[in-house]
Amino acid sequence: MPLDRLRRLIPGGLWLDVGWGVFTVMNLAAMLVFQEWETVPFHFIWVSLTILYGLRVWRSGPTFAVLSAIVGLTALGIYVDFRAGSQPPDELTEVPLMAAMFLAMVWHARRRLTALERLRRVSEANERLAERQRQFIEDASHELRTPITVALGHIELIARSTTGALHDDARVAVDELMRLRRLSDRLLVLATADDPDFLRKIEVEVEPILVETLRRWGPIPRQWRLGVVDEAQVQADPDRLAVAIDALVENAVKFSSQGDAVELSAVRGGGLVAISVTDAGRGIAPEDLERVFERFTHSRMGRDRDGFGLGLAIVRAIVEAHGGSVRAHSKLGEGTTFELLLPLVEYQAEAVGAEPGLQPAF
Repeated sequence: MPLDRLRRLIPGGLWLDVGWGVFTVMNLAAMLVFQEWETVPFHFIWVSLTILYGLRVWRSGPTFAVLSAIVGLTALGIYVDFRAGSQPPDELTEVPLMAAMFLAMVWHARRRLTALERLRRVSEANERLAERQRQFIEDASHELRTPITVALGHIELIARSTTGALHDDARVAVDELMRLRRLSDRLLVLATADDPDFLRKIEVEVEPILVETLRRWGPIPRQWRLGVVDEAQVQADPDRLAVAIDALVENAVKFSSQGDAVELSAVRGGGLVAISVTDAGRGIAPEDLERVFERFTHSRMGRDRDGFGLGLAIVRAIVEAHGGSVRAHSKLGEGTTFELLLPLVEYQAEAVGAEPGLQPAF
């Protein structure tokens, strides 16, 4: 039979088994024909069987069928040599010993295979659960937008057309609806942060983004400052990056008072640019600093009803999607500095594959 036809008859995955079978038959024949070789072919058979099983863990049925056949055939070969006087009687004990060693390996391999299969099922279940959660958050965020917008329009109309206590109550309702709309938008950002089209990156200058941020937040009664701003160009989605910086500024406003200073800056170093938002507010306790970028983290001091909310979690999601990292420094009563670390365009090639959390030499 031509070799090509034989290959078509035998699936690719079985060639290893067929080759081992041929090798085994040759060694069984050698045990009978070349009796002076003692048990060398016998050991070849068992070593090759162990290697083959390590490459391909069979099911229990085929495993024990092959094991029984090898035990029987090799025992028969050694027995024939023993009857012919070419093998000492203690060689027969090698058959059960080899079989026991192989069984021990089979037991460990099956346990490992079972554990890996269980881990695979758990991993797949977790992936399905995470996808369902992501889809639920995304759908809920979309569904909430319309009723929030409609209610907000009516409440704002009431606030503009009334005075006194009713006007004040309407303004409170407007503020709460605005907060709910921001929460919905942030949930949507977090739900889509892992999507391939989450970012639309271009080369952008950092300084104009900071200047525009100060312009938007200027009406809030704080001492707004533009600190040191090095010339820096990053590969980024300008809209998403602005959202991240806005979230940091919002956090600075929330945890500071009227007249406190809030400064924005951008400093180059180590192939990165550190975009900083510094406030002179109440600061963050050391035990809270490590978890401020987690979702719905609450400060152990002050117990602000919003805590750190989703804003800082969104900051981390956006920055990490850009291949950067975030960090924070704070002292109680003296203020807080949040930094976004992003790779500069000229160092983008070196930054690919770098682990988040790279610390530049600032």
